[in-house]
Amino acid sequence: MADPDDYESLPASTPLSITCLAGATAGIAEHCVMFPVDSVKTRMQSLSCGKQQAGMVAVMRTMVQEEGLFRPMKGMNAMAAGAGPAHALYFTALEKTKEHLVERRNIPEHLASGIAALGATVVHDAVMTPADVIKQRMQMCCSPYSSCTNAAVRILQAEGPRAFYRSYLTQLTMNVPFQASMFISYGAIQGFFNPNKEYSPVIHFVAGAIAGGIGSAVTMPLDVCKTLLNTQEAGVLKQIHRSEVVGLVNAARVVHQVTGYPGFFQGLSARILYQAPATAVSWSVYEFFKYYLKGLNSGQRDDDQHFETLADITALTAAASTSSPR
Repeated sequence: MADPDDYESLPASTPLSITCLAGATAGIAEHCVMFPVDSVKTRMQSLSCGKQQAGMVAVMRTMVQEEGLFRPMKGMNAMAAGAGPAHALYFTALEKTKEHLVERRNIPEHLASGIAALGATVVHDAVMTPADVIKQRMQMCCSPYSSCTNAAVRILQAEGPRAFYRSYLTQLTMNVPFQASMFISYGAIQGFFNPNKEYSPVIHFVAGAIAGGIGSAVTMPLDVCKTLLNTQEAGVLKQIHRSEVVGLVNAARVVHQVTGYPGFFQGLSARILYQAPATAVSWSVYEFFKYYLKGLNSGQRDDDQHFETLADITALTAAASTSSPR
């Protein structure tokens, strides 16, 4: 059996494909499992109608009743297409950078984790931002797009390539502190509850959920600004007599102008409900694949334990899925 102390950080000899596959699988699982809640969050963050929404359950019920049973899933194809490569790059950069800083530069592990998270986020968001733009345009009420491909083509034709990166700097401004604090929190929680660094699906899940919930609450105002930059709501643009909103500062001014300070926290409950289990699923799946694939690669794992571990992850993922509003 693989040494339980080794699973947290893969050795340099581990094939890069293992890290990429683990990261891609974790990313797709994270975003797709909780996607309906993400759709609710986007609706609640809408400056045009978000403040009129009664709550998550009400928004979900309205979406299904007025727009169809599968409306909350609209835009998931774009998210899945972006999440795979984005998270593969993220976790690869995270592992390799942290390994370099700790082993070659003798930087303390927690500090190295934060630095590695910063660089990994820059790479991740470069891939994820265009997918996020398409996804959020599809999630908005009365979206005129018939598919993700249709949305991408029409956005490109109407607004040019810059439309896909209008929120990139805002995304980084939000995600850099989010990812750094989340990763450091995750490591600290792991160190407290799992000092021996043994593989434990429950601890990974709980640590991921706590870290994700904290990070999402802290960065909530930035997420509202990002949604405005991505969606460029026609009703809001008409109200403020502009053709577009560009930049974080301008977005923040518009949010305050239209909704006041409470507008920066519209959809907070949905964001936490989405991000906490999503992060938990992401880390659980990632840690599982690191552990499983590393053992599979060395040929030292016991088959019965393979299935037992897989069952643990499946159960945890199902539990996260049931937390979505009905």
